[in-house]
Amino acid sequence: MKENNTKNKTVKEKKTKEKAVKDKTVKDTVKDQAGKSRSAKAKTSRGKAKKPGTARAVADKVQIIPLGGLNKIGMNITAIRCGDDIIVVDCGLAFPDETMPGIDKIIPDVTYLTENSDKVRAFFITHGHEDHIGALPYVLQQINVPVYGTKLTIGLITHKLEEAGIAGICDCRVVRQGSSAKAGAITVDFIKINHSIPGSSALAIHTPAGVIFHTGDFKVDYTPLVGDTIDLQRIAAIGREGVLALLSDSTNAMRPGFTPSETMVATTFDTIFAENSRSRILVGTFSSNVDRVQQLINTAKKYGRKVILQGRSMVTTIEIAEKLGCIKIPRGTMISIDEMGNYPDNRLVIITTGSQGEAMAALSRMADSTHKRVSIKPGDVIIFSSNPIPGNERAVARVMNELAEKGAKLIHQDTHVSGHACQQEIELIYTLLRPKYAVPMHGEFRHRSANAQLAASVGIPEKNIFLLKAGDILELSESGAGLAGKAPCGELFVDGLGVGDVGNAVIRDRQSLAAGGMILVALTVDSGSGIVLAGPEIITRGFVYVKGSGDIISEIRNVVLDSLTECENRRVRDYTKIKNTIKTDLEEYLWRRFQRNPVILTVIMEAEW
Repeated sequence: MKENNTKNKTVKEKKTKEKAVKDKTVKDTVKDQAGKSRSAKAKTSRGKAKKPGTARAVADKVQIIPLGGLNKIGMNITAIRCGDDIIVVDCGLAFPDETMPGIDKIIPDVTYLTENSDKVRAFFITHGHEDHIGALPYVLQQINVPVYGTKLTIGLITHKLEEAGIAGICDCRVVRQGSSAKAGAITVDFIKINHSIPGSSALAIHTPAGVIFHTGDFKVDYTPLVGDTIDLQRIAAIGREGVLALLSDSTNAMRPGFTPSETMVATTFDTIFAENSRSRILVGTFSSNVDRVQQLINTAKKYGRKVILQGRSMVTTIEIAEKLGCIKIPRGTMISIDEMGNYPDNRLVIITTGSQGEAMAALSRMADSTHKRVSIKPGDVIIFSSNPIPGNERAVARVMNELAEKGAKLIHQDTHVSGHACQQEIELIYTLLRPKYAVPMHGEFRHRSANAQLAASVGIPEKNIFLLKAGDILELSESGAGLAGKAPCGELFVDGLGVGDVGNAVIRDRQSLAAGGMILVALTVDSGSGIVLAGPEIITRGFVYVKGSGDIISEIRNVVLDSLTECENRRVRDYTKIKNTIKTDLEEYLWRRFQRNPVILTVIMEAEW
């Protein structure tokens, strides 16, 4: 028996060698088997014959290119490129701060994507918050490719596209959690995670070079009031299969422990409603915090109160969520603002936008008495069910003070829990996934730096942890990683219907106008001789009150006349030089006299005498 086996084995080896000789073009025969480890697969692919410069030659490498969402809260957008295939994770906006007067929103500069539009396959959206979907109506007009997301996420996106008038030409596709979508050579799994809006997903991005895991915004909530718990079992399975890189939410990376469960807020609401049975209750929260609104509706139903929604974005989001079955509103619980007068105050709950102190939001208008339908009364109980976003603290404090002056009772303790993971939750995800590389995302630098320290604490080598800047091209493979260039990126300001037409120079002018006002000097000169025929006329805005400042206006006019005399003595006829002389002399005088720096404009008109 042994002899026969040896003989058969010899014949088999001989045939195999003959086949290899006949087929001169094949160096290796590769047969993938189910269950091979990631490292084995990478080793096999590196053994294949490749031609330099071809798509196959670069398929062993994947590039991560954040175009926004770093060193700030908002405007999240990251490109993942493998060979000739690019997918984009999220496409959000950021909101302006007090240093950006007149700006409505900020969207990312997607020049890199437009320059490579033939390679962009799809957008994959983790969830429906503005900082992850808000820029899509602008970007899809330049790069019209399919958009994938869960049910509520696509519902909110579709509404935005309808408002922009482009819904009919955009391809939005619903993906169920637990399933996947393919774009070119890249396959993306949607994985259930916990956040403050239904349908939030992490993405396992399968590329020929390895798996890139993007957490999106997440936390680990073992007792969510709405929906299921995070799918840790699937995350662990992906970790066992092998993960090349983890892109992790860093928002709460500086906070120790675990983020509290939503059940804590539910208990707080129950207590507040029970203790304030004789008062009208108003709740300020994010319009997109659908889970929180569901809690409030449930509590209102329990205590026999009617619910009124205020704020355009709040009404829109909840209408879409209810239509899609993402929120359940018991029959007879919700009423319109027109029906408010039919019920006593102690049977009403008003859920409103404006918890961040936004000037035009409903709660802010109630606070400054400009809301047309709701007036704050002494004894009203107002719950702030959110934490101020960094940079909004002063605006929130202003609204709180105005509400308190009207006699309202303010409650903000234990009325909110974050939708973002704290340190132990982030460490848990690192431990389950065991990535080769860590790329902290979503947050200011201090948040991402704390995330990097967590990655190091679970054993990821420091050389494999990357704190990127927007536009950095990080190239990864099993054999190594490093920066491979810089992609164009930046911010575009949206002002009304204008996109990108307001830049930093205009913002600086607006800041100067806000800080020091404006002085306009107007004069008319003879086109031939240059003699002043009329003026100088001095017009000011935001500098001094003209009617009570005649002496100051006269002093300014005299400074301008002295500048004109100086130009005449020097025989200066160039209008640009004359304007510069007037501006310089006025700036010196105004600073010496008032220590102010108003914007100075000079207009010289010609006339024939």
